Formats: sequence, structure tokens, C-alpha cells
Amino acid sequence: MRIIITGGTGLIGRPLSQALATEGHEVIVLSRQPEKVKNVPAGVKVQKWDGKSAEGWGELADGAGAIVNLAGAGIADQRWSAARKQLIRQSRIDAGKAVMEAIAAANAKPGVLIQASAVGYYGVQNGDAQLTESASPGGDFLSKVCFDWEASTAPVAKLGVRRAVIRTGVVLSNEGGAFPKQVLPFKLFAGGPVGSGKQWYPWIHIDDEVHAIQFLIANERASGPFNLTAPNPVTNQEFGRLIGEVLGRPAFMPAPGFAMKIAFGEMSVILLEGQRAIPQKLLELGFKFKYETAQAALRALLGGQPAASATPQEKAPVAAGKE
Repeated sequence: MRIIITGGTGLIGRPLSQALATEGHEVIVLSRQPEKVKNVPAGVKVQKWDGKSAEGWGELADGAGAIVNLAGAGIADQRWSAARKQLIRQSRIDAGKAVMEAIAAANAKPGVLIQASAVGYYGVQNGDAQLTESASPGGDFLSKVCFDWEASTAPVAKLGVRRAVIRTGVVLSNEGGAFPKQVLPFKLFAGGPVGSGKQWYPWIHIDDEVHAIQFLIANERASGPFNLTAPNPVTNQEFGRLIGEVLGRPAFMPAPGFAMKIAFGEMSVILLEGQRAIPQKLLELGFKFKYETAQAALRALLGGQPAASATPQEKAPVAAGKE
């Protein structure tokens, strides 16, 4: 089938496009600067777009099997000035409008739309309650961005197009994102918990992120929001301890919350807060995670050997919807 991916050159989009092309699909990645896209995976085509309309690519949506909308300015690329916050929000709204424009004009509607979002949808969470897809949105900046991001393509339901919304957690990948930055202090013998360390860390290995999106494209029963997080979230402190364990480095050098606020401003909420998000709907549909525990994911990414046993927080996946 033909699959169109916006944001297809990013942390998630690039391995996703490669995986879909390997399956034999016709994969088209939309980029505002296609001439700058390097190392395009075999079988993937790059198509120019302006990031806010269907001009120049909309006809490709006619008869497409799927559209995956991942586009949006990076949330953690720089401090949040008023202008940056506006760009973070508006880039996502514009991409959604462009996708809606293309789908509305298509005679043969795409089979499914995969709409990106994030667990930030649930807002700042101070307790230990598990958050399934039925949890209410929060009221902070990131929550409102996610809410508007999801809403930007909600009208496809009236056009008869199935839509799955992916509320992604922290993606663990050696190719970019937050993970390499988190690991670096540990390699320098300066790693430890961030802030209180008690905040929940809703992580997912990049392989499971990609496979989950493939699963949602193929499964005709998949619609509505899905938490794309591993079934066993851990606290920030436990995550740091596991990095230290895998690397053979200490993990007792804390990064105080006030220092994070000074260094990153309002953006520090990404580091100091978290959500105990659980992938209830994915589990109910029968999706099988390759990396269910942070320990297994870290050993795969950092080259450690499999451990003999799991830590208390790392044991069997929690039952969906249970406390």
C-alpha cells in the first residue's frame, strides 16, 4: 500500500519509513527541504511540502493505504520563549490542517490516519495512579498542545477514515532524542536522579514504537487514543539506577530541580515531571512488546548482557487498568 509520512525524517519517522519500505509498501516522506534529506532508506521517496497545506502532494492521499502524521517542531530543542511555544503549537496545527485538506479532497479516502500525540496530554501528575487512555487531559502547556494536536485531525471520522492517536512516551534510541543526553552524564561518572527522582518515566524502546505504529496501521479494530509506552514504567530514580548498572557507573549524583529550572526555564517540566502511562488498549488488542522492562531496553541499547532477574519495579507487566 501507499503510506505517506509527515515528519518522516525524525527520530520516529526515519526507522518507521525504513520498516514499512522493507515490508514492501510504497513509502512517501514529506519534507519541507527534501534536498537536505540524507541517507534516505531504500524504497522511500521524499516529496516536498510546505508544512501547512496539501499543495504539491495532496493527490498522493487519493487511494493511499495510510497517512502517518508525525510533524511538529521539536519540543526539547531549545528554551521555551513565547515565540518558540507558538511554533511548537502552530506547526502541529498546520500539519493537521494540511492532512485534513488532502484527505477531504481525495476521491478514495486513505484507509487509516495515524495521528501523533504524547503522554504529555495527561499533564503534570504528582501521584502514582496509572494513566490509561481514558484519563482526562491536563491543563499545562504541553497538555494543551497535545489536545490541540489531536483535535487538528479529529474531523476525519466524519469522512469515514479510521484514526488511531498515538500518545508516545520518552522514546529510547541511540540515534537522537533525549536518551543520548541522559546517558552522557553516567558515562562521565556524574549520573543520577533528576529533581526528586520520584516522577514517573513513561518510556518506550524505538523498536516497539515502530512496531506499534505498524500494528495500528494493520489492525482494523484499532481506533481512538493509544498510549505508546512500555507496560512497565519506572521512576526517574530507578531509570537512572538501571543506566548506571548497565554501564557499570555510579548513579548517585543528583541534578537538583532548581538547577534544571535555571538551566532550562519552563521547559524543565519535561525533566522534572512525568506520567505513569500504561498501554492498556495496545495490550487489549494483543500487541506484544519486545522490550517490556527498562532493564531489557537499556541492555539492548547500551550493549549490556541480559540480567538474571528483574528488579521489583521491573517484574511482569501490570494488568491493564489495575492499580
